[in-house]
Amino acid sequence: MESYPIIESHGLIGDLQTAALIADDGTLDWFCAPRFDSPSLFAGLLDHKRGGYFRIAPDGAEDVRKEQLYLPGTPILITRFLTSGGVGEVIDFMPVAGDTPTDRHRLVRLINVVRGTIRFRVDCQPRFNYGRDRHEIEMYADGTVFRSPTLSMTVHRVRAADQPPDEVEIEHDGDGVRAFATFREGATGGFLVETGSGEPPRLIGPQEIRAMYEQTRDYWRAWLSGSCYRGRWREAVERSALTLKLLTYAPTGALIAAPTAGLPEQIGGKRNWDYRYAWIRDGSASVYALLGLGFTEEARRYLLWLNDRICEGAGRMTPLHHLYRVDGSTALDEELLDHLEGYRGSRPVRIGNAAADQLQLDIYGEALSAMHFADSYGLRSSYQAWLNTVKSIDWLCEHWDRPDEGIWETRGGRQEFTFGRLMSWVAVDRAIRLAQRYGVPGEIDRWSTERGRIYHQIMNQGYHPTRRAFVQHYDSDVLDAALLTMPSVGFIAPDDPMWQSTLRAMDAELVSDSLVYRYNPTSSPDGLPGNEGTFSMCTFWYVEALARSGRLNDALITFEKMLTYSTRLGLFAEEIGPTGDQLGNFPQAFSHLALIRAAMTLDQLMDAAPAPFRAPFETLVERDSPRP
Repeated sequence: MESYPIIESHGLIGDLQTAALIADDGTLDWFCAPRFDSPSLFAGLLDHKRGGYFRIAPDGAEDVRKEQLYLPGTPILITRFLTSGGVGEVIDFMPVAGDTPTDRHRLVRLINVVRGTIRFRVDCQPRFNYGRDRHEIEMYADGTVFRSPTLSMTVHRVRAADQPPDEVEIEHDGDGVRAFATFREGATGGFLVETGSGEPPRLIGPQEIRAMYEQTRDYWRAWLSGSCYRGRWREAVERSALTLKLLTYAPTGALIAAPTAGLPEQIGGKRNWDYRYAWIRDGSASVYALLGLGFTEEARRYLLWLNDRICEGAGRMTPLHHLYRVDGSTALDEELLDHLEGYRGSRPVRIGNAAADQLQLDIYGEALSAMHFADSYGLRSSYQAWLNTVKSIDWLCEHWDRPDEGIWETRGGRQEFTFGRLMSWVAVDRAIRLAQRYGVPGEIDRWSTERGRIYHQIMNQGYHPTRRAFVQHYDSDVLDAALLTMPSVGFIAPDDPMWQSTLRAMDAELVSDSLVYRYNPTSSPDGLPGNEGTFSMCTFWYVEALARSGRLNDALITFEKMLTYSTRLGLFAEEIGPTGDQLGNFPQAFSHLALIRAAMTLDQLMDAAPAPFRAPFETLVERDSPRP
């Protein structure tokens, strides 16, 4: 592995407790075990020399064409190599690990030649604990064991018992192993990577591996068949749903933001974060997507996880943390991995996340909004969870007027962020609605008073009369794409003149050929150097805001353009760079959550529209014309 594959060249596989990324050159360069937030075994994405990798590719072929696809309806990844000697495939998948936490995880790497003859080279170079731990190697006839002080990894060989032994050559290579294998048309072989196994390597036959493949395939197709989405963008929505499921930690129901750490928002820059944790904001947003698609059980599991966090926070100085580990713990101390060079030199590489100590008031709005929405689907909070929710709302009524770090987790000091006030209003409003609906305890009169105070403050201080727009915080005139959600949460009517002028201001300043920047860091310093790309989540919010504001044609072409920025596999990172490249941790849950919601909103409003839409070309012409 001599260079860094581009971020968008990767596919994601997983077993609902951890995940791995595989590039289209056959390189597995990101895998942590036994959980998403555990130390890495392979982290070549963050240092191609020290991070570790496991590559399977044709040996010495200079004319290889590479393609990747998912087996339809599944996260089983197929990497195809088209060479002058033949056509071969590497099929990667992880059998589902189940709902009980385990150290044992299996990752299957099958080699299949469908035409001709291909000689493959295999390089397995694990590096435990982000490359910080030494390991021992034990080589056997049927595989290899790599043993570190804290974790072992076994690589079993997959082949038929009658395959000639001289077809595969395996040798020790530094801190790993190298193998060469020749496969003719119709031949299948490969490897099973297993963590946490105390058994020596063994030969795994085609029948056993076929059973793993079929069980994995059938699990995912059965799960996806539960989707009730029949709208216009079924392929994109279903791939997004599969991605969200892959990013869910099954033992608790927690949703992580992304499976990676350290992938930069700007190549060579310092905006490199660890996203392998569960944010209240992301998880709560998933409730809309999951219930909208018909995945009630996944929404219920997340809400139980959220209720546990609410109950744990009762009586604390701050009731809710805004991010947690997947098991609900809060040990998230940020650490720099100075021995790693970072993706294409993007340093520092961080693990943990110092933003865990920030105050982010908007999370109460996201949590209560999710609870309120879920209630309409029959998913009610428990008695104890409601009593502790009441305590959280009482706390918020006393503290909503404090400066905070905001949704973007700025490191330039606290501000009176409009979005924090907006979502505080949402939290109190939804709590009032739930209390009135069921007659459950709650200081409704007090809550109503605070809801009115928040509303008037936002309208009087959050709207900048000269800019004719709602702004990021009260002491600035900077626009903020987070406020695109104002109509969708019901704070302001989408045809209100104050909102319409805000949307036009964002059109002019934050939108670049349908892509949306979250804000201008030059105008609003956030405590970090460098720039960033457009935020995919914000672009999908923009689609929804356009649609709700009566600009359905604009919303449609913006959404269709945004889909062209996805990877070949239909995945999105956090951001899109200036040349259309994926930036930031990958794939990003919030990008896919926002895609699903935008698609459902567009479907609903387009179905209700009184007349057919004009052709996209007319819309393009209109978008380039000046507005009155």
